[in-house]
Amino acid sequence: MNGNQVKVWLNAFRLRTLPLSVSGIITGSSLAFSVNQFDALLFSLAILTVLFLQILSNLANDLGDGLKGTDNANRVGPTRAIQSGKISVSAMKKAVILFAILSLCTGIPLAYLGTQGLSVQMLYIFIGLAILCVLAAISYTMGKKAYGYFGLGDVFVFLFFGILSVCGIFLLMTKQWMAEIILPASTIGLLSAAVLNLNNMRDLVNDKASGKNTLVVRMGFSKAKLYHIFLIVTPLLLITLFSYIIDSWGYLFSLSIYLILIPHIIRVVQCEDPKSLDPELKKVALTTFLFSLIIATWVLI
Repeated sequence: MNGNQVKVWLNAFRLRTLPLSVSGIITGSSLAFSVNQFDALLFSLAILTVLFLQILSNLANDLGDGLKGTDNANRVGPTRAIQSGKISVSAMKKAVILFAILSLCTGIPLAYLGTQGLSVQMLYIFIGLAILCVLAAISYTMGKKAYGYFGLGDVFVFLFFGILSVCGIFLLMTKQWMAEIILPASTIGLLSAAVLNLNNMRDLVNDKASGKNTLVVRMGFSKAKLYHIFLIVTPLLLITLFSYIIDSWGYLFSLSIYLILIPHIIRVVQCEDPKSLDPELKKVALTTFLFSLIIATWVLI
């Protein structure tokens, strides 16, 4: 594989999406560290698993949207690999299979090692979740019943990036359940859904023309703005409530991300051209990653 081919594949991996994918693992692991239950091996396996899953999802999306014709000349944003012909359908299918296998090669050991000391039923549950994550990553745009084409992408992003990622690694490390962890988990989930919502707002015109009925297509651009405000503002309330419940107000330092998010909301509200939202995706994705790093810094000091 020459240098140009490597660059093509790296572009297909969509490296800019990877920081967002690890935000939940960093947050959940930091919360486990705060109760003296951090496990470096589980952390490493979890990070690898979510990175493999994110790349798998990106490749499968490239393939699915390319085959369905959704990625076409009218698409906003970077040109996709299948759309441009730089990667063949056959090669992309092989890459999807490879990253599905890699995801399971780290996800199953993560489930096995993390459930030591728990019931065998918990092992089966986490192995099932690992398999479900792989299937969800593939079926977002691939297949006749791709859920991304029926407006369900936001729900899956919230669950997998937020609830499962944060609560899952916390449970595997601590071997205990704390209901309040749902609050920071929901924060990550909502901010992750905000990134997807921005993506769908940007692609509204082309998605609608291509029959990709995202939530934005279903509700329309104006209501999508209100929905976006909900996704961005609600985490502020959740972290405040979390800090109150556990009586540790240092977590409020994470709300400094709103120095970035408030101007972002204003730009979204004032936006008239969906295409102009493309730069905002990276801002919210990196802000979510920054949120997880602030949480980690707080529990380390």
